[in-house]
Amino acid sequence: MGTALDIKIKRANKVYRCGEVLSGVVVITSKDTVQHQGISLTMEGSVNLQLSAKSVGVFEAFYNSVKPIQIINSTIEMVKPGKLPSGKTEIPFEFPLHMKGNKVLYETYHGVFVNIQYTLRCDMRRSLLAKDLTKTCEFIVHSLSQKGKLMPSPVDFTITPETLQNVKERASLPKFLIRGHLSSTNCIITQPLTGELVVENAEAAVKSIELQLVRVETCGCAEGYARDATEIQNIQIADGDVCRGLPIPIYMVFPRLFTCPTLETTNFKVGECVGLYAVLVSFI
Repeated sequence: MGTALDIKIKRANKVYRCGEVLSGVVVITSKDTVQHQGISLTMEGSVNLQLSAKSVGVFEAFYNSVKPIQIINSTIEMVKPGKLPSGKTEIPFEFPLHMKGNKVLYETYHGVFVNIQYTLRCDMRRSLLAKDLTKTCEFIVHSLSQKGKLMPSPVDFTITPETLQNVKERASLPKFLIRGHLSSTNCIITQPLTGELVVENAEAAVKSIELQLVRVETCGCAEGYARDATEIQNIQIADGDVCRGLPIPIYMVFPRLFTCPTLETTNFKVGECVGLYAVLVSFI
């Protein structure tokens, strides 16, 4: 067994908010005495952007001007050069999550074209005859609750063959009428999206009703912006030929790492949407 390096964050869920203190221990395990040239810990946060394949070549300036956007970068020296005893050594650390000036800690978000990520990286430098050791650990940043700032904005919707988009043979569709409502179009991300749906009438038997959550990511520069929509999740809210006139509840929990509060900056925007087009009805 060689020398092993690990980072253990105090909170099991690894979730922190701006203003809190990120704490934990760096664990070094070795069966022999370890000679090293110093141990450091770096906290990094960055936004990585990329364009979809269809936009490559359209916005050449994007690749030349937009590099990963650094949100936070801080390094502390944990141990000066020296020796560590055999066995397990735990070195505690604390990192305050404070931003300088008007900078903002964006919420952790794993998207397709926009990725916001925060990591801790521990580096143990060693002599030329021994390989340096590095360990990386991701932690999650959540923004403060906006519960008191949002006003419910309910919306009613109606779905018929005439309201559908991107349909080539509209005349071949069976006649149907679906009504419903969403409790609010402004949602708190920690609370579910709710509402209900009613199949008023349908000529053909219903096979399935599904609800689709779509994220809309926009990135670019002064030359132009590329806007792409991708599916995050698809949940089934009804199976089989449902009774006509029966209210079907809509209840969708937002997946946290793949969604974030609506975000708009100079180089990128992120938002989620559930609209009329996102209710998928299959007929037999």
